[in-house]
Amino acid sequence: MVNWKITAATIFCDDVDDEVTLLVYKDGAAKCAACQKYSRPDKETSRALKEKSRQLKRPLACKGSACPRPAEYRDRLMAEEAQQK
Repeated sequence: MVNWKITAATIFCDDVDDEVTLLVYKDGAAKCAACQKYSRPDKETSRALKEKSRQLKRPLACKGSACPRPAEYRDRLMAEEAQQK
């Protein structure tokens, strides 16, 4: 059992070309805090993504719940916890 309630890490996400925060809860649930912002962007966010996409000459889009980053972070944390025991 882990000794924390929630942990977070900020990483650079290539899919949206921005920093995002990954959250892992004590029960093992994992999510990306930026998922809602980028998977269903408002006009301002959508405009910024399109502009960045043009500048980088590649499409930018959040994978939403299909993104592997939160689960990978959770798995790494759980493996570290298991090693410490």
